[in-house]
Order: sequence, then structure tokens, then C-alpha cells
Amino acid sequence: MLSKLLATCATDSLRDLRDRAILMVAFASGGCRRSEIAGLRREQLTVEPPIEVPDGPPLPSLAIHLGRTKTTSGEQDDVVYLTGRPVVALNAWMTAAKIDKGSVFRGIGRWGTVSKRAIDPQSINAILKQRAEMAGLEPADFSAHGLRSGYLTEAANRGIPLPEAMEQSRHRSVQQASTYYNNAAGRTGRAARLIQ
Repeated sequence: MLSKLLATCATDSLRDLRDRAILMVAFASGGCRRSEIAGLRREQLTVEPPIEVPDGPPLPSLAIHLGRTKTTSGEQDDVVYLTGRPVVALNAWMTAAKIDKGSVFRGIGRWGTVSKRAIDPQSINAILKQRAEMAGLEPADFSAHGLRSGYLTEAANRGIPLPEAMEQSRHRSVQQASTYYNNAAGRTGRAARLIQ
């Protein structure tokens, strides 16, 4: 589904660059909450050393410092990491929109003017639904929370261990996170294939 949504962001227009970055960052960050995406500031991003991969160039990497979130306690700073295409998409948006400080994801006016103000959390849902409609999908089936649950479902489909996926998604409840995992892994998992 994410690929279909991203295919609607194929041009280098400011709106496509922003929406591509929103979709990729929201998903790849483990499904950041829409308030975290909407409120993301340039000062929360730090460039990390590139990730070496076999048979290819190093992948760009950055950290998102979320500070205190819904699931942290005390002075704990929640950090998630992005690697590869989401970093490229985010950098492309920030370069095109000339964002070097302040809010990362901003409104875009009718004449292509980038606002100084952050988009509101509800805009994340609106963008997602608009992109779903453009992709020929049913907009009512999509919400920002779907990126969060979709991340865990895709992690299960790719065989990523639940604790590793939870580290990225920042789910604190194994019970909650495992509901997404169990639904995805139950049909294809080894437990379902004891007799082949």
C-alpha cells in the first residue's frame, strides 16, 4: 500500500516532495504518531554516520530525537533512526523548501509558498487520505495510525524479530505490538507449517 501512495508523489513539486517525505518518515520511523510528525522540528534531526551495506554505496542515516513522548518517563529522550530512502526524501523536501530550522513539515500555499508554521496533526490524516484517493484506493480505509500498525505488520512479514521492531516503533506493550505481529505472522509463520 505504501508503494501505491508513494507513486502519487512522483514529481519534484513541493507538495509531492513534502508528502513523500511525510509518508516515508512516518512509516520508516516505526510509525511515528501524527502529532510527532506534524510537530517535527529541524533541531530534532541529527546526521548519523552512513550505514555500510554489501554490494552498494553507504546509506545515509539520521536520528530523530523525539524527546519525551507518550511512552517515555522522566527525562528519557526517545530516539528513532532513519536509513536510506526516507533520509533522501526528507533531505530533498528540506532542501527544496529551504528549511534549515524550525518546523520540518509546513503548509504550502496556493501559489507554492511554503509557510513558516507547522502543519497540524489532522493534516497528516488529510494528506494520507488524499494520496489514497489519488492512488485509486478507498480513502476511508486509511489513517495516520495505519502507518504505525502497517510498520509492525510489514516488519512481521519480513521476519524482523518483535523486540527489534518494537525498538523502532517505540511500543512499550508487547501485548499491543504482538496483535499486529500475530495477524501477519500467523498465516505464514513456521508454526502454521509444522506438517508440509
